[in-house]
Amino acid sequence: MATAAQWIQGARPRTLPAAIAPVLIGTAAAYELQSFHLFNAILAALVALLLQIGVNYANDYSDGIRGTDEERVGPLRLVGSGVAKAQDVKWAAFGAFGLAMLVGLVLVLITQAWWLILVGLGCVLSAWGYTGGKNPYGYMGLGDVFVFVFFGLVATLGTTYTQAGQVSLPAVIGAIGTGLIACALLMANNVRDIPTDTIAGKKTLAVRLGDRHARESYVLMLALALLLVVVLAPTKPWMLIVLLLVPACLTPAWLMVNGKRKNLIPVLKQTGLINLGYSLLFSLGLVLSVGF
Repeated sequence: MATAAQWIQGARPRTLPAAIAPVLIGTAAAYELQSFHLFNAILAALVALLLQIGVNYANDYSDGIRGTDEERVGPLRLVGSGVAKAQDVKWAAFGAFGLAMLVGLVLVLITQAWWLILVGLGCVLSAWGYTGGKNPYGYMGLGDVFVFVFFGLVATLGTTYTQAGQVSLPAVIGAIGTGLIACALLMANNVRDIPTDTIAGKKTLAVRLGDRHARESYVLMLALALLLVVVLAPTKPWMLIVLLLVPACLTPAWLMVNGKRKNLIPVLKQTGLINLGYSLLFSLGLVLSVGF
């Protein structure tokens, strides 16, 4: 039976900044639109965190029963390592999804934006379909699309909309930026797993691109996310403080291009922190730009 520490490790804490980052940016965008609502922001953060934990457990379950995680380099997998029963991990995923939907329903009731229920259902179904079901799209190289759309665009713009009732150009730029960094984190994880994923028939985007191009795409995604703020600079010069993250990106970028697979594990944590730093600096830039 898995210990509490192993269940926490199985939730993949290093990926959780990817859930918080879009909520911070979306909330800052709402503030710029003079429509900041703290309670709504907290609810949005809870939904994002619960969905991230749910998809992590769901991936652990689905990859585990397929044998994809039997031989891998990286953090603990509950099912693949045998420390937890597959059914228990599946129910943990369903529990996280259920709580996310419950919190999301409260947010819908507050905002009266009933169409968001369909968005929420889409998030849960897509989270399960990533590696679950007969034809998981994560095994076809489409997982990066899911991450970009739901942990970038939907999470950021949804947060802004539930507070301001509209979205803005800064919200869109921030959504694209944090979505790209979240995809970079996924790419770092998948580059490390190219050998085992190839054997298991899991054709992630990293597998399809090949080792060299997959590593290069990581650097490209980080660079594009940072450079996008230049679009906002003419009217919001404070947004350029996001470029202070460039030094923090150099080490993980170098490791991705030159490091051995066993040395890529720290890149996950570093990329998660980059996403969190990006969201904090982007949000600070927006707040300082108000009334500029």
